[in-house]
Amino acid sequence: MRYTQLGRTGLKVSRLVLGTMNFGPQTDESTSHAIMDAALDAGLNFFDTANVYGWGENKGRTEEIIGSWFAQGGGRRDKVVLATKVYGNMGPDGEAWPNHDKLSAVNIRRAVDASLKRLGTDHIDLYQFHHVDRATPFEEIWQAVDVLVQQGKILYAGSSNFPGYKIAQANETAARRGSVGLVSEQCLYNLAERRAEMEVIPAARDYGLGVIPWSPLHGGLLGGVIKKEAEGGRRASGRAADTLADPVARKRIQAYEDLLEKHGVEPGEAALAWLLTRPGVTGPIVGPRTREQLDSALRALELELGEELLSSLDEIFPGPGPSPEAFAW
Repeated sequence: MRYTQLGRTGLKVSRLVLGTMNFGPQTDESTSHAIMDAALDAGLNFFDTANVYGWGENKGRTEEIIGSWFAQGGGRRDKVVLATKVYGNMGPDGEAWPNHDKLSAVNIRRAVDASLKRLGTDHIDLYQFHHVDRATPFEEIWQAVDVLVQQGKILYAGSSNFPGYKIAQANETAARRGSVGLVSEQCLYNLAERRAEMEVIPAARDYGLGVIPWSPLHGGLLGGVIKKEAEGGRRASGRAADTLADPVARKRIQAYEDLLEKHGVEPGEAALAWLLTRPGVTGPIVGPRTREQLDSALRALELELGEELLSSLDEIFPGPGPSPEAFAW
């Protein structure tokens, strides 16, 4: 396993992040525990979750599964850099109850305590804002975060799905308060979706945030979806299905799969390996439903993409270019 610093912090994290969103809804508890054990055995120490995972009436279930895994002992909690998120409504009985969502000081305080209880731990290493809260000023957010840091309930704060200007606002406000500010940004970023390169990633790099891409296979689109469909495998759904419905986009994905078949490389592993070459990227989030999917993700760490292949991938999936040149002279 390879490790790197998380942004400008002294915290060492693995170059792959174990995403747990499938734990509960698609992967049962015993299989989820086995996947986490295998990840830890491979040296993968960075686990990502969110208070809303489990979804619907089962919100919080994923954190509970992680908590029951920690409870097995064996140094599991001490070895893991644990990241979770706050923003989504966690009101009782699935109701959208006032003050049970977003980033007000009252909800941050309530949400941290609830996550700690479900996770069965006394602290969260990286507490992430799952979305921008346009109604709550950053002064209030950092006041709440600073109290939690002083109490030892969280160590670092990060963002998710923030535009570049909000990263700047957040950290400029933190600097005025003498707070540490954001140390990471979790964003949608992959070969097929490179808009983050225009402003989000440059802002993150300038402010010393580690970039944690989510959906590195773009909902399965970059995992060899056309070949799998042809062989009678799992059909595309969600984001991947929507993209393939466009004939031009489908032609691009076919060219991508043909290119990697020519080089003898598995598409999903290539998509992860490509992200590992990107400036500013700490590590992509992989969300395995099975042990086999985890093993495939781990192989991406050993995959070296040559300059010719990288250039060919850029031709198929060109990035937006730097800002402001991408939209100005």
